[in-house]
Amino acid sequence: MARLYHVPLSPFCRKVRLTLAEKKIEVELIEERYWEQSAEFLRRNPAGKVPILKLDNKTLTESQAICEYLEETVPQPPLMPRSAEARYEVRRLCSWFDDKFHEEVTSKLLYERVNKKVMGQGYPDSKNVKFGATRIKFHLDYIGWLLDQRRWLAGNEMTLADFTAAAHLSALDYISDVDWNRSQNVKDWYAKIKSRPSFRSLLADQVPGFLPPPHYADLDF
Repeated sequence: MARLYHVPLSPFCRKVRLTLAEKKIEVELIEERYWEQSAEFLRRNPAGKVPILKLDNKTLTESQAICEYLEETVPQPPLMPRSAEARYEVRRLCSWFDDKFHEEVTSKLLYERVNKKVMGQGYPDSKNVKFGATRIKFHLDYIGWLLDQRRWLAGNEMTLADFTAAAHLSALDYISDVDWNRSQNVKDWYAKIKSRPSFRSLLADQVPGFLPPPHYADLDF
């Protein structure tokens, strides 16, 4: 069985979990206190980051690389389109959420409100929280604009881009930081993603000291 070293609310770990579940790859989840930087952990990944996937005697790191490896080795169901142009758009959007969205929103809201407490690093920085709360509105509007043009974020088929965005939003939804009433398109899109069997383990996550809102695991919001 595959083994994934992860943190429950890490969007990067969640993206890999969604991909594994879609590909129907059974996996053992092991929570990793990566901030403690233990010698054993650093042997698994000298970069000191999660997720880390142990699969077929291989140790795989970096969420995007892991997901694309899974796509190439377990091609069904496909999470990447066939054409080079369409694949580019998926990768562009994955980068958008893992880099820009993460820097402007996830790190300013989730990390300040949850990670600091879990890691014993003090209280949230109100300036960062305010910045993240402002920027998420821009990103939700961008997602809404994409969905005005397409059925899914990168085109007319569900792809890794949708799981990448949903991984970030689901982690933020756990702490009630997503205004689902801002865009009906975005809410409907997320409801479709959230209702997939691959999402069930994410919706079952519990973080000590933080209770999710009632709608978090409600497939009908």
